[in-house]
Amino acid sequence: MGDPEFDFCVVIDDDDDILMASRLLLRRLFKDVEAVRSPEEALPLIQARAPDAVLLDANFARGATNAAEGLAWLDKLLGIDPEMVVVMITAHGGVQVAVSAMKRGATDFVSKPWSNEKLLATVRTAASLRRSRRAVSGGTGAVPAPAIQAGSSPLLGNSPVMARVHSLISRAAPTDANVLVLGENGTGKELVARELHRQSLRANQVMLTVDLGAVSEELIDSELFGHVKGAFTDARTDRVGRIQAADGGTLFLDEIGNLPLRLQPKLLTVLEQRQVTPVGANKPVPVNIRVIAATNLPPEKLRDESHFRQDLLFRLNTVEIDLPPLRDRREDVPQLIEHYLEHYAKRYGRPVPSLSPAARMALLDHDWPGNVRALRHALERAVILARDAALEPEDFALVQAMPRIVPVAAVAPPQPRQSDDLNLERVERRLVEEALKKHGYNISLAASELGLSRAALYRRMEKHGL
Repeated sequence: MGDPEFDFCVVIDDDDDILMASRLLLRRLFKDVEAVRSPEEALPLIQARAPDAVLLDANFARGATNAAEGLAWLDKLLGIDPEMVVVMITAHGGVQVAVSAMKRGATDFVSKPWSNEKLLATVRTAASLRRSRRAVSGGTGAVPAPAIQAGSSPLLGNSPVMARVHSLISRAAPTDANVLVLGENGTGKELVARELHRQSLRANQVMLTVDLGAVSEELIDSELFGHVKGAFTDARTDRVGRIQAADGGTLFLDEIGNLPLRLQPKLLTVLEQRQVTPVGANKPVPVNIRVIAATNLPPEKLRDESHFRQDLLFRLNTVEIDLPPLRDRREDVPQLIEHYLEHYAKRYGRPVPSLSPAARMALLDHDWPGNVRALRHALERAVILARDAALEPEDFALVQAMPRIVPVAAVAPPQPRQSDDLNLERVERRLVEEALKKHGYNISLAASELGLSRAALYRRMEKHGL
């Protein structure tokens, strides 16, 4: 098991067994886990250190089932820090408690008894959201500035292709039209979704994200549509699905291309009839949601009936926004460089470094197969490791792109790779990098080659700055 991904988590629950179990489990993700029996105990911890995630029980008073105390404390915590990510722990009240918590600002929820894998996935997603909010705000204090200030956009770039993206967002956002965002990995599809929500009439309601690339196929049905108690062997309580939890707001379906064919008709029914039927239920529940979906699938695969239903595609892409790769908007690179150098210098308490002419030319000439994400990681790494005030090309560890056309005769057969370097960190980085290059930075194919899930590969890319 590698080092924890995040720094600090607080768990608040009056059940000592829950506190012990969560403390042991969440040490996989956090360097420090504080587990306390009451919100009053947690308050000074939260005020002294800005946690990456807070898990908050819905009920504390003996015999209480209405979640009134938990919801009141949720309001109080978000009053202290509006950008705090709070995951509600629910055991009683089922659907209504979870929906109420989400509408009042909870990032997500878990139900007791929980699956360890589900808890880890939920909390990891929540902590990643907190990290991204801090990255946008540029702050690390206990009460960061709002992630997206009024009138501004997290999407950097003034190139003609980005101007078209901004224009489509401004025209589509105020409507309830479903939007499909297309683009390679790392181009910023989630930022487009958040900007659509921010400019929409639902901006004051919840925006709920489901990464279909990070949820196992066996769990997607229950994750999206929910289930009722007794629907299957482990369904001990009712569980609200993400579709129903997003009622009144926006549902962002990331990596929609990973939705199994068997479930696509069910999602189509939700979009057409505006109601969802949880697994095992007989009666549908009306929902009022605006759907934004995103995928990195190439158009030819997305329009292949054997992979994706075309009637569902037509429902999703009322408006289609094609987010360009960074290599097609090189004029935006200087602005991105300036923004991220300042951001990471502030985060790590370093002076803002300058770029030598050679370094600037290298960054502008690079094709950036990982797009903005790869540029951001390269700049973060350079800020951390730089020894001089001016950054040089070698500070970025850029790999030259392969020629686009290579004569067949010039291609030598692959040679076995020999290396005396047995350092696990460096070997892992090299293997991840080789798999990404081999598959043209297609995350799904590279993850399959390495025997990892997409989420695990993303974590290793973050870890090694790839």
